[in-house]
Amino acid sequence: QVQLVESGGGLVQPGGSLRLSCAASGSIFGINPMGWYRQAPGKERELVARFTSGGITNYADSVKGRFTISRDNAENTVYLQMNSLKPEDTAVYYCRLQNVYDAGDYWGKGTLVTVSS
Repeated sequence: QVQLVESGGGLVQPGGSLRLSCAASGSIFGINPMGWYRQAPGKERELVARFTSGGITNYADSVKGRFTISRDNAENTVYLQMNSLKPEDTAVYYCRLQNVYDAGDYWGKGTLVTVSS
């Protein structure tokens, strides 16, 4: 089993910044694909940024140049630095880990980001 715990969400004004963290624990071995997704009210969950199995980063077009994903492999932690936030970035942000060890697809409970003046 794998547990994912997100933190760092909150209320921020347009143009502001936030840093999200996702700490993974449990039966994790090696470097696994991890990333961030978000779901806004009334919309489907969508990719924000992720590391692929080969370590390549993918970003949604809407966040390119504003968001940066990074990771600490030793700590099984992934981060999302969000700059120049816009009201349309308001959503619940979820961490996802695809565990090579048990072929599991794990999600965190989410952290709410609200961008509003």
